Amino acid sequence: MKSLREKIFKYAKEQYGTEPEYLWSDVPTGAVLRHSGDNKKWYAVMMEVEREKLGLEGGGKVDVIDTKCDPLLIGSMILNDGFLPAYHMNKTHWITILLDGSVKMSEIENMLDLSYDLTRKKVKKNDKTRGE
Repeated sequence: MKSLREKIFKYAKEQYGTEPEYLWSDVPTGAVLRHSGDNKKWYAVMMEVEREKLGLEGGGKVDVIDTKCDPLLIGSMILNDGFLPAYHMNKTHWITILLDGSVKMSEIENMLDLSYDLTRKKVKKNDKTRGE
């Protein structure tokens, strides 16, 4: 059975053609998903975090993914199991999702889609009208 991490990477590859990038040699499980092409912006960051750093009970580490989120949604999202204020990212624009089974894969996919959309390269109004 595939882990959520593997399922997320598979979804990113199929949906957006992106592969995880491992940028930190001292954090071998930390990975980013970013736009390809000119943009190169991150739309997700996956990491393994000590449970206590997230304010969670129990010891050990847990896999999480940070995605960009509409600030108007964050307040209500963190009321749900498996969603926390962003760890290691801007808490106004990012949210942390626990990858411990408390959030369904379909919800994670929705959050990835939202994040991808929020971080994609914006088309300027002048560029829109040129093609018409």
